[in-house]
Amino acid sequence: MKSAEQERALACAVKAAKAAGAVMRKNLFADKKITASWQHDIKLELDVECQELIEEALYANFPEVALLGEEGVAGNAKAEQRWVVDPIDGTVNFTHCIPHACVSIALQVQDGKTGRKKEYVTEVGVVYDPFCDELWTAIRGQPAWLNGRIIRVSKRGKLSEALVSMGFAKSRANLDHTLPYFNQLVLRARKVRQMGSAALAMTYVATGRFDAYIERGIKIWDIAAGGLIVECAGGEFWRKPIAGRHAYEMIVSNGLLRKKLEKFERAG
Repeated sequence: MKSAEQERALACAVKAAKAAGAVMRKNLFADKKITASWQHDIKLELDVECQELIEEALYANFPEVALLGEEGVAGNAKAEQRWVVDPIDGTVNFTHCIPHACVSIALQVQDGKTGRKKEYVTEVGVVYDPFCDELWTAIRGQPAWLNGRIIRVSKRGKLSEALVSMGFAKSRANLDHTLPYFNQLVLRARKVRQMGSAALAMTYVATGRFDAYIERGIKIWDIAAGGLIVECAGGEFWRKPIAGRHAYEMIVSNGLLRKKLEKFERAG
């Protein structure tokens, strides 16, 4: 993907993210229409509204690019390029009027190297927190940015000094599998946090606020943009596909902690 096209895609994604963010900011304290509810998750009418707004903005400039979003897909599912969108990452927080949620938009391109199965690689990543007005951006091969300044991951290599974020997926099986790991880790890390937004947890690692972030069951639209931002900030975005469409287990870190975290992951 040529640099000029990457820059154009980044500008388009930023515009779309800010438009959806404005809707989120306007509706933080408004009554929200819940369209589906489970014990550990919520879907809002605004989720769909924000994705449609993002889709319209992206297709106005890139009509040939497919879209894979938490609220549905558009275009050719086998297209060489696709947008990966989470219109409101942190929906439960947002529903409860907690201002810790964001918009996540990534542009992925199929890697067509000879002899390899074609896989999607993220070329552009944007995460926007409308409540703190923080915008993270990255283009593959370039530095990661927060509101116009270059960011880097932390240099903490001791687990005892690390601030680690964890997420818990929606299924009972995942909770049963993850809680023993949490119980061990909370005794060894400086602090363990559960903030409720995967994309923001990843950008916090990229910015050096967190030292690592762990999930045992997460979807691609939650992590595509944040993963690139972490890598461009000098961190490590380790993930492995698991059962379920577009699902992964993942350890994001400053690059110094994964082996120490995996020790407890195996024990868990």
